[in-house]
Amino acid sequence: MRAVTWHGKRDVRVDTVPDPKIQNRDDVIIKVTTTGLCGSDLHLYEVLGAFLDAGDILGHEPMGIVEEAGPDVTAVQPGDRVVIPFNISCGTCFMCDQGLHSQCETTQVHEHGTGASLFGYTKLYGQVPGGQAQYLRVPFGNTLPIRVPHGPPDERFVYLSDVLPTAWQAVEYAAIPPGGSVAVLGLGPIGDMSTRIAAHRGAGTVIGIDLVPERLERARRRGTHALDLRECDDDLTDVVRGLTGGRGPDAVIDAVGMEAHGSRIAAAAQHMTTLLPDALAAPMMKHAGIDRLAALHTAIDLVRRGGTLSVSGVYGGAADPLPLLTMFDKQLQLRMGQANVHRWVGDLLPLLTDEDPLGVEDFATHRLPLEQAPAAYSMFQKKRDGAVKVLFAP
Repeated sequence: MRAVTWHGKRDVRVDTVPDPKIQNRDDVIIKVTTTGLCGSDLHLYEVLGAFLDAGDILGHEPMGIVEEAGPDVTAVQPGDRVVIPFNISCGTCFMCDQGLHSQCETTQVHEHGTGASLFGYTKLYGQVPGGQAQYLRVPFGNTLPIRVPHGPPDERFVYLSDVLPTAWQAVEYAAIPPGGSVAVLGLGPIGDMSTRIAAHRGAGTVIGIDLVPERLERARRRGTHALDLRECDDDLTDVVRGLTGGRGPDAVIDAVGMEAHGSRIAAAAQHMTTLLPDALAAPMMKHAGIDRLAALHTAIDLVRRGGTLSVSGVYGGAADPLPLLTMFDKQLQLRMGQANVHRWVGDLLPLLTDEDPLGVEDFATHRLPLEQAPAAYSMFQKKRDGAVKVLFAP
């Protein structure tokens, strides 16, 4: 089959690799019909090479048709249409029963002390072959795949793999009061969808903040009060407080994470790890890594006293300094973590109707053949051509 594989910093290729096979009695094989390019994939493209091997298959946002099912699989059968969550969860352990599928005890990576395994996402999360490919082996065939109906286009359902549950959890964790206010930092796929979900769930004031003109205009078309950080960087806090009764928003969602601008020292440290042998770079990143924290510090500054910070942007540093004095003084609440996909499916499926209240069917900015993945990674990383969400057709 053809698959997107990692070969080094900013070097992804489409290679011919062996087809996946049934390994366990409850595995299924799906023929991938649509698969997404995620902002988290850029971390692999740029800074997390120490935890990858050449030839690793990337991608964690697939959907498709069940091609083959193991002998113990009863919940789906060949021909069924399914979406595959990005976190690999058994659905039956203690953590899954708590709705914490991203902490699944069956697939935790004990070697690295991390949570549930992820498709296509480094040794830190199991080094499981990913979904930017023509076929994908999916474990836990009775509990992991999400069955969806035939008929509507893939764009109706593919975002159940990551974008929709991640954005839904970001808003849920933000605890925006009815009619309240929220500021969303970063209007990439997760930030953009978070603004839509916040408005749908009754937020009175939704503010989106970004640097990219196309992303700002896209958010404005959906009714978000979009602020261009380039125009109000020095007085952003005053501008946001002016929109929120002088106090600041009730909640701030950080949908940026380690890709934030600013902090040349942190950026240089991240770059340095890509120049070291894996044996040196990996422990450095795990124990001494620092992130560019501009977005998180902005969130802490913006949110009103007694407000909530919801962090959905991925951070990777083990030595990140936080302004705990300010956080304590402002009496802030902070929630974060990988999305627990299955926890939110019941809330999201009823919204994936012909009325399309969240605008999923025109959410993608680019639909490309899988063979164009290398160019798409570069375009997305450089934020060119209005790229917000890229979907591949294998």
